[in-house]
Amino acid sequence: MKHYFDHYRTFWPKLTNTRLEEWQQTLPPLLDVALHPENNGNLPRWLPALESIMQMPASESRCLNCSAVSAKSAQFEQQAELEAALKALMPWRKGPFELEGIFIDTEWHSDWKWDRVAPHLRSLEGKKVLDIGCGSGYHLWRMLGEGARFAVGVDPSLLFMTQFLAVKHFLGEELPAYFLPLTLEQLPVPIKGGDFDTVFSMGVLYHRRSPIDHLMDLKRHLKAGGELVLETLVIPEEMGQILVPKERYAQMNNVWFLPSVPELKHWMERCGYQNVRCVDIDQTSTEEQRSTEWMQWKSLSDFLDPEDPTKTVEGYPAPLRAVMLAETPK
Repeated sequence: MKHYFDHYRTFWPKLTNTRLEEWQQTLPPLLDVALHPENNGNLPRWLPALESIMQMPASESRCLNCSAVSAKSAQFEQQAELEAALKALMPWRKGPFELEGIFIDTEWHSDWKWDRVAPHLRSLEGKKVLDIGCGSGYHLWRMLGEGARFAVGVDPSLLFMTQFLAVKHFLGEELPAYFLPLTLEQLPVPIKGGDFDTVFSMGVLYHRRSPIDHLMDLKRHLKAGGELVLETLVIPEEMGQILVPKERYAQMNNVWFLPSVPELKHWMERCGYQNVRCVDIDQTSTEEQRSTEWMQWKSLSDFLDPEDPTKTVEGYPAPLRAVMLAETPK
């Protein structure tokens, strides 16, 4: 577990003299529990792969603002060993990445989502950024590529954390991107108030049993005048205000509330956000989310009605995703 804990050596000093300084005391006990080997039976399978990767030389160059976040060296002679180690960490869902000539074709084209979101953001230059539900961390690297001071990803999956650490090894351990294997609800709220300039929640809201609580929790981590970036599933306005699936939605059993964009805007305003607006709405395609060599399980095409791909197999509207921006009061 050494590499998991070593990851935070450069993180704690960055919190000094900020409103997040108390995290230096409150987070380590939470991380001790989250990273205990008994809490995930797959760790014995992932740890040897990560250890193998950590023995390889870090890359000589990197690209954080490329569609495939990449790292490469003039000479690298362990491609076969690297590919085997990376495949031991499958499935890879968010990306893509290219590490020392090995292209990780992830289930999601997360670069397409970033291309829809990034043009509408305030500048991230010098900003402190929090990404809730960060997956393997693809968007953290894109945030650093936009000049973020540091980017903190939160996701309880230790597989995603292992993937993140593998990628970070090649990109550069000194890069200020960090992964907390926790949930948003576990994050201590600083006594003096939030300290993040920008908080992202992409692909999370519809998994929350209480979407209002999620919106309020996000707000608590934003500084006054900070920006929320919310990306979530919505329904067409003509369907009404909200859809609550009976059991599953696109074969997911943890989808609770799918609002229309006007209803979602109402929720956000009721939670105290200002200047709430929808900047993008997009129908998810089977080119953006699909099975690949690196994610061999079922994907979107398996979850749509084969006779009518505008509907899920349950008969609901096919996934439609909206990007909402808002600010906290100054």
